[in-house]
Amino acid sequence: MNGVLHLAQPAWLLLAGLLPLLAWHHHRRPTAGLTYSRLPVGTRGGLRLHGPFYLRLIALALLVVALARPQLGYAWEESETEGIDIELVIDVSGSMAAEDFPPNRITVAKNVIQDFIAGRQGDRLGLVSFSGTALTRAPLTSDHRMLHVLVDGVGVDPLPRGTAIGVALATAARRLEASTAKTKVVVLVTDGDNNAGEIDPKTAAALCKGLGIKVYTIGVGATGDRPVPVPVQQPDIFGRMVTRRQMAVMPVDEELLAHIAATTGGKFYRASDRSTLEAVFTEIDQLEKTTLQVKRFVRYREAFMPFAWGALALLLAPLAPAALGRTVEP
Repeated sequence: MNGVLHLAQPAWLLLAGLLPLLAWHHHRRPTAGLTYSRLPVGTRGGLRLHGPFYLRLIALALLVVALARPQLGYAWEESETEGIDIELVIDVSGSMAAEDFPPNRITVAKNVIQDFIAGRQGDRLGLVSFSGTALTRAPLTSDHRMLHVLVDGVGVDPLPRGTAIGVALATAARRLEASTAKTKVVVLVTDGDNNAGEIDPKTAAALCKGLGIKVYTIGVGATGDRPVPVPVQQPDIFGRMVTRRQMAVMPVDEELLAHIAATTGGKFYRASDRSTLEAVFTEIDQLEKTTLQVKRFVRYREAFMPFAWGALALLLAPLAPAALGRTVEP
């Protein structure tokens, strides 16, 4: 909220153009055979002759400003957004612990998603995590601070084993079904192929299309058949659980993810490292821009009274010595 200075009737300021003419006329007028202009203003005589006139001139200037009605106000802006509802769907199966995205896929995905959330100030976002089944972590919300906390708390494989892409999509679609937003979007991040769940991913994609939901699919992980290190929990000879790393090949079902995106009018991306994953989310952010309209409001209060009072004080100032003189006379 910013202070704003405003004149309600600025046309009155045109009278200020008369002030130099009045001063010129005053100095051109002869008095007692002399013109005021011949008398130095710095002398007492000059002050006696010119002082009252300039007090009245300044008073007139203050009255002109008062007539222009200066107003002091406060302005503020209100934003109207044509919001987009977005469901973020993240794979938390065990393969997301793979370390080809240092320190691991799940950590990098969470960090990039956090940056994406920070840039969507006018939108509502929700969060679904999935492995062998799906879980709604956050309903659609504009409380991005709370959403940041929930994303940060997502961990690998707290759900039944497997990758249930179809169930995850259906869960996100159900959350968006009642949305009244003009644009509804799902962003699906996964590193595997569908191997669990009772809902076929293509059926879930058709459901999303029917509800007007656009799905962006992102396949993360090393491309090709290159094995990557995956930490696994195994018991040692004493029965204690220890973490060991195994090399494994985990292919992404690119054909399925591309089909889901194409069916719903979205787009499929392949992210083989952190920089490409960041670029993917940047592109999605640009593709799904929120319409923002800003209205400016100003509330004013009148501020002409100090000028009016100042003018009155200057007009009365020459009368003060005479009034004081009469008061002290015996």
